[in-house]
Amino acid sequence: MAQQAVIGVTGLGVMGRNLARNFARHGYAVAVHNRTEAKTKALMEEFGHEGEFLPAGSAEAFVASLARPRKMVIMVQAGPATDAVIEEFAPLLEPGDILVDGGNAHYLDTRRRETALRDRGIHFVGAGISGGEQGALEGPSIMPGGTREAYESLGPILEDIAAKVDGVPCCAYVGPDGAGHFVKMVHNGIEYADMQLIAESYDLLRTGANLTPPQIAEVFRTWNTGRLDSYLIDITAEVLSHTDHATGEPFVDVVVDQAEQKGTGRWTVQTALDLGVPVTGIAEAVFARSISGHADMRAVARGLSGPSGAELGSSFADDVEQALYASKVVAYAQGFNQIQAGSAEYGWDIDLGAMATIWRGGCIIRARFLDRIRAAYETDARAATLLSDANFAAEVGAAQDSWRDVVVAATRAGIPVPGFASALSYYDALRAERLPAALVQGQRDFFGAHTYRRVDREGVYHTQWELPDRPEIRTDA
Repeated sequence: MAQQAVIGVTGLGVMGRNLARNFARHGYAVAVHNRTEAKTKALMEEFGHEGEFLPAGSAEAFVASLARPRKMVIMVQAGPATDAVIEEFAPLLEPGDILVDGGNAHYLDTRRRETALRDRGIHFVGAGISGGEQGALEGPSIMPGGTREAYESLGPILEDIAAKVDGVPCCAYVGPDGAGHFVKMVHNGIEYADMQLIAESYDLLRTGANLTPPQIAEVFRTWNTGRLDSYLIDITAEVLSHTDHATGEPFVDVVVDQAEQKGTGRWTVQTALDLGVPVTGIAEAVFARSISGHADMRAVARGLSGPSGAELGSSFADDVEQALYASKVVAYAQGFNQIQAGSAEYGWDIDLGAMATIWRGGCIIRARFLDRIRAAYETDARAATLLSDANFAAEVGAAQDSWRDVVVAATRAGIPVPGFASALSYYDALRAERLPAALVQGQRDFFGAHTYRRVDREGVYHTQWELPDRPEIRTDA
């Protein structure tokens, strides 16, 4: 056995345990620790044969088993639990040691923690890790922040255990302090939007085209051979083709139609509002989960009248594919815009092309077209929107007739499609020569003297609305 471990993991829940096993499988001596020692013993009994583990029964023994500079990964619940672990271990560490938070922490908490530990000479790395329990074991997508100095020491290990696409690790340095957790937050926001759009596609085919879950599963399998090829499309086909063993009914029909959430999607929307970034698709996905959970309100509202409904036909699936693809491009464009805005706000200098690269494998939103997103940002690293890329603009433009037909048909049939509709409205808002915001600004000036700018000359103006001739005065003179 090695005298000291190369890296350590504390917090041996499913994610922590699998991450530790991943390190061990790649030949690293791994120190393992858990607040309740039973989990450490269980890991050793079940998986101790997979590699070189150094179990520790106390924080002191765990830290002592790590080679300098120490590299320890915290895999506990985000929030107070993470702070408690940091308070326990930080006094045992020395300047130059590296403390990694691999949980879904809020990026502002990561910034706070990084500042506090930096003053003590300890490197704090907020690392977003995506891929679920399978990814943690077999190769996740990893989004580490922190100092470049810390990444020079830690990065090669993380790149080694990360997923690989075309031989390229799905791990790259993101940026200082909270950048890694910020990118992971937006990743999860895109995930919310992607899942909502897929769910709406299912609803259109089930309720509108009257297809059965197994038939829809085959539609998704077909889509997964083309431009929609992705992990989420793949698992959707699996879920829809599954039969409940207890009842013999389609699995999707025995699941309560209330989608839960852990908060990262909500954080994405809240942060986007603070940054002034329109992530309408992500917001609609969050609200769709919210309304699904209001069972009492929905039960009362079922008495509301609606359209008589219309049979959309099985050929409608081709239009839905077009709408789904176009809406997904919009959702990813909005997410990358938010990363761009966060990077500018905090001075992180995040490489958008690199983020698309590390999302190509391991993570939940991995998809074929991420390679094309990477190429788009390599062509224009500071593009105002992904929709300005010639290839994506042409594809979305070609899909728009079907996209519009789907939204109209859904409306006539009374099928809610907040994701499709908001994505289309966003697309139309971007391409509009003028928006009705001019009227909104006029209203604001009328009731609150909030001023306005003119299209024909420079300056800021206010109209004296209470006077008969309403003279206009320049307010920035």
